[in-house]
Parts: sequence; structure tokens; C-alpha cells
Amino acid sequence: MTAAAKAPARPALAGDPALIGVPTFVVGAVALGLVLTGYVPAGAVGASIAIILPATGLGQLVAAVWAAALGQNATAAVFGVFSGFWLSYAALVLGLIHGWFGISGDAAVATQGLFLISWLVTIIVLTLATLRLPAAFTLLFTLIDIALALVLYGTVSASAAAATAGGYVVFAFTAVGVYMFAGALFAATGGRPLPLGRPVLS
Repeated sequence: MTAAAKAPARPALAGDPALIGVPTFVVGAVALGLVLTGYVPAGAVGASIAIILPATGLGQLVAAVWAAALGQNATAAVFGVFSGFWLSYAALVLGLIHGWFGISGDAAVATQGLFLISWLVTIIVLTLATLRLPAAFTLLFTLIDIALALVLYGTVSASAAAATAGGYVVFAFTAVGVYMFAGALFAATGGRPLPLGRPVLS
């Protein structure tokens, strides 16, 4: 008998990456929504980074790697994209606060606009590319698109009302995330998953 034949078979990977990816997304979104709606002073935009960097950004990355290991390519793509968003948001905020990137005060607004435009385009593409997923995903991504657009407008036009409205839309897509997490957790504990709706495209 060969050594290869004697080696015990490895158990197949299993599990649901959403059980890490969704709640870590939710906690970062709550923190961001609180910043945008004025829970902390305007000069304390870095208040959310203690959550967004170590919990949300890294949590999304762990979920993406887990999903990729399971061969869940679409799920891995979603969590990977949002890992990039949250980690780059943390880098942007910390970089502007501490002057890491050599960006002058006059260029700070344009820099934030560049960030928001880049991610708005990317999430719109993600929204369109995932229309075959259950409708809850489409709703989630569409609300994220709206939130980014409002925050972009509020940033470049110095409209506090638009930025605040964006914060409330963040809370709306957070609620969708909570619903999705509850469904995943119900399924993981032996219950029935919550319905996520029929895909827009079949």
C-alpha cells in the first residue's frame, strides 16, 4: 500500500462564511452611520476606525478567504470587495488625520470625492453583476449605492443634510444586513433560514 493510500482523507471544508462576514459588516455600518448622522462631533471622524479596521475590514477578509476555500466564488467576491472598501476607508481617514499621504488641506475634499466616486462605481458594478443572487442582496447593494451617492454629494457640495441622509440610508442597509445574519444564524442552529426573495434575474 502506498503512502498516499495510507494517508487519511481530509474532511471536506464546510460552514457558512456569512456568519462572520455579515455581523462584522453590520457593526462597521452602524459605526459609520453614527458618524454620518452626527453622533460624534464633525472633527471626530476617526471615532469609527477602532471598529472598522480590526473588526469589519479584517472580518470581511476572513469571510472572503473562507468562502474562497469552500469554492463559493460569488460570496468570496462580495466579501473581498467589502473588505477592500472598509480597509481603504480606514486608511483614508487615518491618512488624512495624520497627514500620511502628503495631501494638503485644500485637496482633502477632492481626495474624499475620489474615494467615494471610485467605490460608488465599483459597488454599482457589483450590484449589476449580482442580480442573479436573492433579492435581499440586490436591496442591500442598492441601498449602499444610494448611501455612497448621498455622502459623495454631501462631501463635494459641503451639504451636511445630504451626508446625514446618507447616514440614515446606512442604517437602512444595516437593517437588511441584520435580517440576513438572522437568517444565516437560524439555519446554522437547525432552524429554517429566512426568505431572501427571488433573484431579479433568473
